[in-house]
Amino acid sequence: MDPPFTATQLPQAPPVAVFKLTADFREDTHAQKVNLGVGAYRTDDCLPWVLPVVKKVEKMIVEDSSLNHEYLPILGLPELRSAASKVALGDDSPAIKDGRVGAVQALGGTGALRIGAEFLRRWYNGTNNTATPVYVSAPTWENHNAVFSDAGFKDIRPYHYWDGAKKGLDVTGIMDDLENAPEHSIFVLHACAHNPTGTDPTPDEWKTIAEVMKRRKLFVFFDSAYQGFASGSLDKDAWAIRYFVSEGFELLCAQSFSKNFGLYNERVGNLTVVAQDKDNLTRVLSQMEKIVRTTWSNPPSQGARIVAITLNNPDLFIEWKGNVKTMADRVLLMRDQLKAKLIALGTPGTWDHITQQIGMFSFTGLNPKQVQYMIKEKHVYLMASGRINMCGLTSKNIDYVAESIHETVSKVQ
Repeated sequence: MDPPFTATQLPQAPPVAVFKLTADFREDTHAQKVNLGVGAYRTDDCLPWVLPVVKKVEKMIVEDSSLNHEYLPILGLPELRSAASKVALGDDSPAIKDGRVGAVQALGGTGALRIGAEFLRRWYNGTNNTATPVYVSAPTWENHNAVFSDAGFKDIRPYHYWDGAKKGLDVTGIMDDLENAPEHSIFVLHACAHNPTGTDPTPDEWKTIAEVMKRRKLFVFFDSAYQGFASGSLDKDAWAIRYFVSEGFELLCAQSFSKNFGLYNERVGNLTVVAQDKDNLTRVLSQMEKIVRTTWSNPPSQGARIVAITLNNPDLFIEWKGNVKTMADRVLLMRDQLKAKLIALGTPGTWDHITQQIGMFSFTGLNPKQVQYMIKEKHVYLMASGRINMCGLTSKNIDYVAESIHETVSKVQ
């Protein structure tokens, strides 16, 4: 018998693109270099930021002698689950008042997506129906495809989203794909601050999307990774989710608190479930409990406590919203300044899309050849798609980045 881990049986997996980019950046010895690929918030000094409210709550946890390290319930910390769902759906949500909203604490937004995907594969549109089409936007966060594929779905399809020519949303393409998708298909929708394009539907466009999805009997799975971080307003960033719920949709919503709490390595996520009624909710959560039991069995408490204490304390909640707005405002400022500098330089093309987009990421419109020029010649690191993290821009490097983009676009077609 061959050894289980021989080279021929175990191929080398390709590196995750964003981590490979960061590794290349670290190895670059050039004096002037900029990393616009990292998927996390940075201050104007290009440093990670521990939110002041998080520091305060961490101290409260350390000094609370009533806390221990016993197991949490399988579905997670109840105070987190209920508060997180209220953040997504609103305190006055009729669905919450009707008792048809529940949740599962998850290992970040990725864990929430995975638990939801596993449940849908097992119990949606029949039993263990791996053939149900799953639609993800083109482009989308690269992990969407992998999560649903690894959950067992065999038919993962792109739906039109980005119009490269006009550097904006392909509304016609989205509607065509919704109209032509098989009934009961699953659509993964970005709740706000679409990754990687930073381009969201308007409220009226969301209404049209909802109308078509309801009529065509399509399933809604929201991914909400940037609530509050996109516009600075929790309510504005949750508008689409709340509208779909108000229209009577049963849906899943994967929530991440990595970005809006700065808790990247604590893996705090939540899967909000909006069911038809209390009875359906009970049965859904019972099945999700079985999935969790064989996945991570029991969730971690530290990050969950930080988020739960903050969301359930009115004063801390207000302070947190202020911290989130600080981050969102810095991103908006960088957008305004980058656009202004490119226009002042006379950079070829139009750059309105930089301020029309929202959230951490911007789809610059740079093509692969231009991206390679930026990396090799200017030592400005960005994703092959042309996506940049606006938080990588600072008052100290924004002139250099703008000049690099100008040179690149002028020289490389």
